[in-house]
Amino acid sequence: MHDFATSSDPAVQTQLDRLAALSLPQGRLGLETMRALLARLRDPHLRLPPVFHVAGTNGKGSTCAFLRAMLEAEGYSVHATTSPHLVRYNERIRVAGKLIANARLAELLAEVLDASEGLSPSFFEVTIAASFLEFARVPADACVVEVGLGGRFDATNVIPRPAVCGIAALGIDHERFLLAPEDGVPTEPLARIAFEKAGIAKPGVPLVTLDYPDAARAAIAATAARMGAPVFARNAAWGVKPGGGDCHVVYGEGDACYFHGPPPAMPGRHQVSNAGLAIAMLRRQSLLPVSEDAMKAGVANARWPARMQRLAPGPLTGLAPGRTIWLDGGHNADAGLAIARFFGGIEPDAANPLQRLHLVIGMIEGKDPAALTGPLGSSIASLTVVPVPMHDHHPSAAFGPDALAAPDVPAALAALPEDRLPVLIAGSLYLAGEVLRLNGEQPD
Repeated sequence: MHDFATSSDPAVQTQLDRLAALSLPQGRLGLETMRALLARLRDPHLRLPPVFHVAGTNGKGSTCAFLRAMLEAEGYSVHATTSPHLVRYNERIRVAGKLIANARLAELLAEVLDASEGLSPSFFEVTIAASFLEFARVPADACVVEVGLGGRFDATNVIPRPAVCGIAALGIDHERFLLAPEDGVPTEPLARIAFEKAGIAKPGVPLVTLDYPDAARAAIAATAARMGAPVFARNAAWGVKPGGGDCHVVYGEGDACYFHGPPPAMPGRHQVSNAGLAIAMLRRQSLLPVSEDAMKAGVANARWPARMQRLAPGPLTGLAPGRTIWLDGGHNADAGLAIARFFGGIEPDAANPLQRLHLVIGMIEGKDPAALTGPLGSSIASLTVVPVPMHDHHPSAAFGPDALAAPDVPAALAALPEDRLPVLIAGSLYLAGEVLRLNGEQPD
């Protein structure tokens, strides 16, 4: 599986072409290749500022965005590595608050790829090695590191002692990789996912989690106990809930509320949980103090593209004038439930009544076509299926007899009836990146 990347900078593109030629040998598990590559680079992962390490199926990117916003609001300089990118590969490597520049990116990738000769690393292993190499060279106060896939064998899981680890929402995704048969691991699917995510636990390092079903919670507790990592779980060690009508969010620990903050700027009730996880992570680490005011500012100001993002006026939205157009990269069942809650399709209430909408969807092969259409149900006024650029994707027939087909998102928007209903474009982060590019909303 590749995260395809292109660049308008010829020097960067030369290195991205080398990256695209890499492949993960089938069946290879473990961190040996990653450790060998880092050793050739003089072990930059051992020289990082305090690391905030986040795993999860859904919400880990948003949690990282909250962490970065809160740390920066306190005045800290923050490195961050996240994935996938939406428009430009540079988005994966944020150095002291700014996306890495093209000239430096080309040099960095060349250095890591040259050092990797004979090791056959993956696209992601090279990316993380490059990130850590730059993070070790450029001074900063903190590193926010998002797990790519799973946790136990993820390329980021070489950091010996993070400041704190966190696990966001769990769900079934990447089954071919994370549910592969293996002796001595949980067999219940969500418990196995939890086991993989909990693989980031480190001795003596706080592991902050949300609340999960019993089997998943037990899998995390067992792994953490084996590693000697104290667990701080939602509804046991900390809590978060919407409060104060629509004006405030209440963040609390145990029964003691410690401050009332603003609601997250990112739409959706699930972002309250992600913000709460970030706050709990900050409170459980001891290396970088963060004030309540900085936490509040981070909650109010954090942004994370393609997560229930309302598209701004632009070339793409101009094809469907008079409409609100939402973009979300969600592509699994839990993301579908979160999207449906946002539009009022599940647990509708007076503040969030049921809305009808036009759904424009593109999904790569291997994902469940019903992951989004099931939860949205009768709220879907029309369903148009589009390709996911540069990826194998589901055809319109996979979404049922009423699904329409369009060659791309612009054609899908132009063909909508003139009813001014809102539009949701969803199903893939790769599709979301193309939408942002077409609308001139390049993440910075």
